[in-house]
Amino acid sequence: MDHSFDGSPKPTAGPDPALCVVTCAVTRVLATRRQCPDIPYTPVEIAEETRRAYEAGAAVAHIHARTDDGTPCFHPAVFARIKQEVRARCPIILNFSTGTILEDVTEQCTYIRESRPEIAALNMGTMNYSKYSPKRRAFAFDLVFPNTYEKIVKLLTAMNEAGVRPELECFDTGHAHGIWPLLDMGVLRPPLQFSFIVGVLGGIPARVESVLLQRQLIPAGARWEVIAISHGHWPMLATALVLGGNVRTGLEDHLYLPGGEMARSNGELVGVAARMVRDVGRRPATVDEARAILSLEPPAP
Repeated sequence: MDHSFDGSPKPTAGPDPALCVVTCAVTRVLATRRQCPDIPYTPVEIAEETRRAYEAGAAVAHIHARTDDGTPCFHPAVFARIKQEVRARCPIILNFSTGTILEDVTEQCTYIRESRPEIAALNMGTMNYSKYSPKRRAFAFDLVFPNTYEKIVKLLTAMNEAGVRPELECFDTGHAHGIWPLLDMGVLRPPLQFSFIVGVLGGIPARVESVLLQRQLIPAGARWEVIAISHGHWPMLATALVLGGNVRTGLEDHLYLPGGEMARSNGELVGVAARMVRDVGRRPATVDEARAILSLEPPAP
């Protein structure tokens, strides 16, 4: 720590606050090409979409694996193939999802240890996870997304052993506040990286107040981003940018450009987000700058 001329401590300079880490979530878990014809399924398609996102300004790619017909997939070999295909195309930071409604996370722990992405998404609490259609007055889906501490600790243990940084995905305030036992146990270690997910039915709503509250609950110095699902996507990204956070976009989160037309690629969505970053006087971080901001180790071979 530096000291001023009178001997009082002066905070050490952190990352440039003008920089913004832009993440792209390239493919959804449940959405199909009937909803958006450009959602990628195969490792090659996912890698091509990741390249487009990188070229448009993304420094991080959040990735779910799917089979060639679009079914959600957790096979370690598929994640390894995705990593191989992405690395052949661009140097973007890899963030692999570990989300599952199952209690058994053996496959997730295996691909974290074997593929060693720089980041792995970690869901921080149980919740109702639902989608309701006011037009039909019916639920499109309605399920419980269980994330017990036992499950979280298993995933954290694998991440710690592999040198992978957890991205703490918080759908509600209890998820952000509930990290303290994990810190006390020593299985969760600073520096911390949070994602505030807004707009999912069962979680915190897509409002400015939601982000303000979540930001107050996390430890000082932690990095954070906003993930806004579906409606409210673009206004909530603007909220994050004004408040100094990072942002995520991509076909997992939202299918439409601000004008209402369907996006034709992840690159289009990232292009809009990168322009928004610049419009508020900030700058999209490069991959190297994002590594420094998020305190990441060099990529595994």
